[in-house]
Amino acid sequence: MAYRHLWSPLQLGPVEVRNRIVFSAHLTNYARDGRPTEQHAAYYAARAAGGSGLIITEEHSTHPTDWPYEKLIHGFHRDVIPGYRRITDAVHRHRVPIFAQINHNGGQASSMYSRLPVWAPSPVADPLFREVPKAVTTAEIDEIVAGYALVAEHCAEGGFDGIELQCSHSSIVRGFLSPATNRRTDAYGGNLENRARILLEIVAAVRRVIGNRLALGVRICGDELIENGTTIDEAVRVAEIVETTGQVDYINTSIGVATASLFMIEASMHIPPGYAMFIPSAIRKAVDLPVVGVGRFKDPLQAERAIAEGQCDLVGVVRGQIADAEFAAKARAGAVDETRLCLSCNQECVGRMGLNRWLGCIENPMTGREAEYAAAGRVAFGGIGRPERPVAVRRDVMVVGAGPAGLQAAIAAARAGHLVTVYEKEAEAGGQVRLAASVPNRAEFGDMIRNQLAECRRLGVTIEYGQGVWPGLVEERRPDHVIVATGAEPQRPWWVPGDAENVCDVRDVLDGSTHPFGDVVVVDEIGFHHATSVAELLADRGCAVEIVTPGMVVGQDLGITLDMENWWIRATDKGIVQTTDLVPMGMQGRTLTLLHHPTGANVERTPDWVVLAVPPNPVEWLYRDLRAAGVSVERVGDCVAPRRAHAAVVEGERAGLAVR
Repeated sequence: MAYRHLWSPLQLGPVEVRNRIVFSAHLTNYARDGRPTEQHAAYYAARAAGGSGLIITEEHSTHPTDWPYEKLIHGFHRDVIPGYRRITDAVHRHRVPIFAQINHNGGQASSMYSRLPVWAPSPVADPLFREVPKAVTTAEIDEIVAGYALVAEHCAEGGFDGIELQCSHSSIVRGFLSPATNRRTDAYGGNLENRARILLEIVAAVRRVIGNRLALGVRICGDELIENGTTIDEAVRVAEIVETTGQVDYINTSIGVATASLFMIEASMHIPPGYAMFIPSAIRKAVDLPVVGVGRFKDPLQAERAIAEGQCDLVGVVRGQIADAEFAAKARAGAVDETRLCLSCNQECVGRMGLNRWLGCIENPMTGREAEYAAAGRVAFGGIGRPERPVAVRRDVMVVGAGPAGLQAAIAAARAGHLVTVYEKEAEAGGQVRLAASVPNRAEFGDMIRNQLAECRRLGVTIEYGQGVWPGLVEERRPDHVIVATGAEPQRPWWVPGDAENVCDVRDVLDGSTHPFGDVVVVDEIGFHHATSVAELLADRGCAVEIVTPGMVVGQDLGITLDMENWWIRATDKGIVQTTDLVPMGMQGRTLTLLHHPTGANVERTPDWVVLAVPPNPVEWLYRDLRAAGVSVERVGDCVAPRRAHAAVVEGERAGLAVR
């Protein structure tokens, strides 16, 4: 059997897991009014049906003072229990165990929702929330411990098979364990044994409630990556202290602090896979308890190697199973090539969460809509929804454009049973995604198109390359329905003279049609990877690069995808200058005039080249001509309005499913 280590069972206290792939705890924003929802049940059930060995839910709050974000499950209210039952029943139908993670976020929170003071071991403000917490008294510590026990009792009544104590990246327990946030001088401060006291009290209280019926795990941080924070040596010692209680069944791991060093917890594609494996590896050498390893596992081979090499006993695969609910089942079947690999782009999972929206996936339009798809009579297939039955009438569908929108439309229509042909004017598929992935440190983004093309092949979609489309061709081919996905094209803003020869778009650099040299100014009016990726590429080629932007931060949207910190590190290393609050006002020859927003003063640059990262224009003429001619036609993606890839995929899926 392929991946034999992954498919060996393992005992976690009273619970046996059938394989070593864990759908680890992560936030979803699916809760409503503090309660779990049908979407929770459908979301976890899809991963259970997809073969995951163990599912651990997102955190359940243990106390009214803990309300750091709006859509948190309030586990301390008994009215969560019916929702718990819906979740556990849905998962148990697939014979998969499910654990509940319980937590109090402590000082990594705000009083905005609770209207109560934030509790923490010491009055140390979190760098993100910037709110000074109340140092808890010993009586309040007792209240915290009792809160964990109460929620564990609710979880047991709700049918969960185990409890995981979140003591890692965002937790009041982590706050007590860390010298950076615990400045107490009583029995809960000072040496590590004192700082770990509250953890041991919680372990004992929860075990008293759940007895030996449920498994109990502890998730700890191996390196906080902050000044004076917990490092691996202390983390190993915490694991040893936990093991000596005899009351814990496994250790889970993490890296970073969910506010100060969040970019290392949910690492983007700029961080190598397996980057955090030094943590479970060190802990596993020190304890006999099973240890879970995490750290951007993209495929089952990486997970198999981690277990085979003795670095961990189980592997947490979150984003991989968000992208493809059947990640585990496909691995077991040896169908890895059919897996929708996660891009680690963080746009629709981490990024949406940062905007207080529900969790989704840039390449899987079903993620976050599992309950909606189920209600519409569609079942999961390859991580995407398909009709339970093919359409009654098979249509001939023409899709124009093989970018992410067009390919997804083709996939959805073909799944429904239609005959689909895609026409692409270029020699390769991918559109802007292909160009974006041509930058070395963004190469994984190209997995989106590779995944879509693989699915097109499985579904029998025909793709004709080097074939432009015009109304006459449509009339000749006579399809039943046309889906236009012609994308968008670069435009020159008003301030660029028509005869300027030293100005180009970022796409011109990426496709090799233009080769800027010398001093280059990149104008960032989009605020995402467009400007920063090209700036790095040009700096690597020896150009002296400055990015100017009207915004307050270059690449401002990199913050929500957790790319900002590493961009700053790389930009500094490569000598890329970043200048904000500058609005382009005009060019004369090589002279670029910019308005400094705060002062109203004009400044000038005289670069050899100006590279534009500015909003493009939709290519919509074909859609308009076909519609005027009475053709059955729909349009999707950037030819509707230029946006990011997630919008293209969602619209493509909807358009393909809507063909009748």
